[in-house]
Amino acid sequence: MAETLGMLCDKLTIVKLKEYHSEDPQRLESLAKQAVQLQQEIDAFVNDAIAGFIPADKLTFAANKVFKKQGNEVAEVTGAIGTLFSQLADVNCRLWHEVEKGYDIENVPVAEKDGLIKQLAVLNLERNNCIDAIDLKFKELIQSQK
Repeated sequence: MAETLGMLCDKLTIVKLKEYHSEDPQRLESLAKQAVQLQQEIDAFVNDAIAGFIPADKLTFAANKVFKKQGNEVAEVTGAIGTLFSQLADVNCRLWHEVEKGYDIENVPVAEKDGLIKQLAVLNLERNNCIDAIDLKFKELIQSQK
């Protein structure tokens, strides 16, 4: 799968979440290296796009999620790239904590399990919307510079 700015931003937020939730020195060292590598990849991707080395049609890779829209409404994602990146970081934080509950699913009360699964699905939809919105906004920005 091709990497896009949104996908790289998503990976970076997840690495930062792992750093925040880890105490193991070796893991923290590895995660710090991953964070630097992703930051460098983001910088290179942005520079290559500005220089015209990445064709406009390669700046997006829509998730094209197929799901029942009724009853699965997700928060609207709008704004400039920084705002969209912030929304992505926020949704990844919320998703992280819901996934943590899932790791201990046998201790989640039966009455709450459906809600947990639904919340995971909706947050993942929102996450994909953020990634797609970052990509689209970046593509628009690059195209407007030509």
